Amino acid sequence: MAHVVVGLGNPGPEYRDTRHNVGQRVLDALARRLHASWRRDGPGVVARGQWRGEAVRLIKPISFMNESGPIIAKLLRRVDAGTADMILVYDDIDLPLGTVRLRMKGSHGGHNGVRSVLAALGTQEVKRVKVGVGRPDQKADVPDHVLTTFERDELPVVEAAVEQAADRVLALLA
Repeated sequence: MAHVVVGLGNPGPEYRDTRHNVGQRVLDALARRLHASWRRDGPGVVARGQWRGEAVRLIKPISFMNESGPIIAKLLRRVDAGTADMILVYDDIDLPLGTVRLRMKGSHGGHNGVRSVLAALGTQEVKRVKVGVGRPDQKADVPDHVLTTFERDELPVVEAAVEQAADRVLALLA
């Protein structure tokens, strides 16, 4: 049985550096730390590594954020893991930019990607690492906000948060 860390995001190079893909940035940081390389594996991109003698699979679903639940459920079955073995990493507009929070269970909190995952897995008992990307001034601007790239002056804060989130994931794995 392996530990599984899933980073939410959207597929394709046009989304790679957006706020919505910060969860996948965290997985890239983890892959570097674990000396793991990415390979296509069915409906996802997977990196296999070891942390303190335990197998760890990092997974980036190849699906759009709001439709990621069924793909994640399929990938968990594919690697013979359950929700208790999984940590979900994603962006959170309700947290200030650069804030990292852990949550061991709970609702989707309005995040449509998390809503999809919880619905597909049939449980709210999912460990999460959330990375704050800030909230736009107007609620109507949320879709545009999460699909924009970070401003140049925000990048040092984001990179520090990505490293802190990777630390938190590894602590949860321990």
